[in-house]
Amino acid sequence: MSLRPKPRLLCIGGDDHQLRIPFLLGLRNAGFDPIAAGSCDPAPFDAAGIPYCRYLFRRTLSPLDDLRAIQALVQIMRDVRPDLVQTFDTKPNLLAALAKRWVDGIRLVRTINGMGWIFSANSLSARLLRPVYRSLQRIVKPQTDLIVFQNSADQDYFVRHRMVRQQAARIIGGSGVDVACFEEARRQSPAPEAIRAALGLPTARLVITVTRMTRMKGIATLLAAADLVHKVREDVHFLLIGPLEETGRFAIPRDEIAGHAPYVTWLGQRDDIPALLGAADLFVLPTEFREGLPRVLLEAALAGLPIITTAMPGCAAVVQPHFNGLLIPPRDPGFLAAQILTLLDDVDLARTMGRRGAELVRREFSLAGTTEAYIRLYRDLISEVPAAAQDAARAGIGSGLAAPRVDRV
Repeated sequence: MSLRPKPRLLCIGGDDHQLRIPFLLGLRNAGFDPIAAGSCDPAPFDAAGIPYCRYLFRRTLSPLDDLRAIQALVQIMRDVRPDLVQTFDTKPNLLAALAKRWVDGIRLVRTINGMGWIFSANSLSARLLRPVYRSLQRIVKPQTDLIVFQNSADQDYFVRHRMVRQQAARIIGGSGVDVACFEEARRQSPAPEAIRAALGLPTARLVITVTRMTRMKGIATLLAAADLVHKVREDVHFLLIGPLEETGRFAIPRDEIAGHAPYVTWLGQRDDIPALLGAADLFVLPTEFREGLPRVLLEAALAGLPIITTAMPGCAAVVQPHFNGLLIPPRDPGFLAAQILTLLDDVDLARTMGRRGAELVRREFSLAGTTEAYIRLYRDLISEVPAAAQDAARAGIGSGLAAPRVDRV
């Protein structure tokens, strides 16, 4: 049993941590006391009534900033006094594990939601950083009680390279989709015909993607494929949704997208994703990343769209070839264009794939099912109260006081 009537869980993530608010609310409804720590805007957490501690870190390599982030996380853990720490995202996973070395009496669960550009890019810097990543994972292995993987390929890699003990590894497929909330958003949205008209595309066949506009997400490949499709089907239009990254090694300059303007529209970030998915004919994610399990693929499938994506870890966990979509190799615009035309031309096949995908998500990837899997895992862990935590309880430390709002900058 936990030391408190409600086990306190500190959930640490990065700059998109607000996406896990539905998960945290599910934990709260199940009797946990969730507190979040991240580098994003606190407003969504305030609106949800979830205590939030803000800390800062850099995604890029920055030893001094990383040390500051570790110090901030040590202090947050000491202030919050959780029974259990759950981490997401590559760098927070490592930083929080290093911070735990200075905090006794807590359990740590780390979720590996993808292995990022280091294991996806073929550049010299990526290849040089891979052994560094493996070494860091081995360093924090003693601090980790369990590692959750979102696909079997990542778990196999960690086990093979001795970054996790087999008995400390679990697979939970993604973060789940709130099916009821997504479908309610669809019901509250304008009709697909109205959305198409508002976009100025009332009769176009719409191919949509939702992701960051970077080369590693396959945007250059998609633009090249769009050019090929346009040469034979002028009624096809491509919608790109997501933030633009104009600087850095994987940047997609705004002008590069604008060069395809007659048949490609970049909409930027949107908060009406369910509605836009409902207005499309086909979803494409030509990512080159080793993904964890992309939430956007789950949402696209739930919207009833057939999916074309790359045969990368994570993507292949959602899309079953010729069942609910098609898998393609990365960086092959010609093949991608051919597959897009195949599904646009075969309306019955596309509709069947879309229906199967929606059923698959409801059955295997719902937020309720994912949350319940984590709850079972957490309850097993906190039933094994460590001796240090028992000592803390005797000293009156685990009193269940409300966690403070903390900004570590």
